[in-house]
Amino acid sequence: MVTIREVAKAAGVSVATASRALNGLTSVTRETREKIEAAAIRLDYVPHSGARNLTRRTTDTVGVILPDLFGEFFSEMIRGIDVVVHRAGKNLLLGNMHGSPEETGQAIRAMRGRVDGLLVMPPNSSADTMAGALSKQLPTVLLNARAVDGHTPFVTVDNYAGARLVTEHLIERGARHIVHIAGPVSNRDASDRQRGYRDVMKERLGLSDPTILPGDFRENAGRGAARFLLDGNIRFDAVFAGNDLMAVDLMAELRENGMEIGRDVLVAGFDDIPLTRYVTPQLTTVHSDITRLGSAAALMLLRMLRGEALSSSDGLVIAPTLAIRGSTMGSRQP
Repeated sequence: MVTIREVAKAAGVSVATASRALNGLTSVTRETREKIEAAAIRLDYVPHSGARNLTRRTTDTVGVILPDLFGEFFSEMIRGIDVVVHRAGKNLLLGNMHGSPEETGQAIRAMRGRVDGLLVMPPNSSADTMAGALSKQLPTVLLNARAVDGHTPFVTVDNYAGARLVTEHLIERGARHIVHIAGPVSNRDASDRQRGYRDVMKERLGLSDPTILPGDFRENAGRGAARFLLDGNIRFDAVFAGNDLMAVDLMAELRENGMEIGRDVLVAGFDDIPLTRYVTPQLTTVHSDITRLGSAAALMLLRMLRGEALSSSDGLVIAPTLAIRGSTMGSRQP
């Protein structure tokens, strides 16, 4: 087992300096910290807190690292994970990288030696930023992202297929001027959903440049899009929001401006968070089965902890379904 002395030697620093850097203390310069962290990754160093656990060979703990902990999407995913992990007699240790690629590696390294395995949702749904941060000695499953190294198993949702489903539904309900509120530019989920919408609009309606408004998967983007559509006199009879939060807020703003959702305008979202069933009218959305995403990833990780060798070829892509509700069930016909 690699010791902190070996890490210090490889980085050309004292043991005390290596210890301060790996424990996150600010008394180490950025250049020195990066050199020490690189040495730790290269040597596959496990912190000493994990060495104590090696007498039992296990910590009975599963680590979960998410880009955010706010909102029903993340709470539903954690619920799915917790059901499986609790049933297996293990504990959860949650970590948050605040959606920052720069914090991804640090969050992963902080888990090493403290957990038996790791569930990680990369920031922006892209595993590219995690290259070099994952340890071969720590079983890991990616959440809502496909592996880029060819080795790490994953569980994700087919966002492209889901976007096609909902866009086709809006067209079948009679909509012809469908606006899409996109997600963050760098988010892979958002780009796949936008691509599905674009392809259907071109195939079914012959529109190669449909109306797409910027968004960020947060509530205010929905209200902002509604005000832009109303103030700009833009012709629209349906809106497909990139996620449910934006869709719900868009509905509220349109309703406050005298529009009847489901009749004057059709609205649909993506994810099917619990909130969609408690608004009026209930929101039509893509059911991506967030809870199952979490539980399937946890089950996959438990298989690895039992000794199974899994890789990206064992990855699971969940096919979404459409939850049709009142927000698209008005009498609009072409």
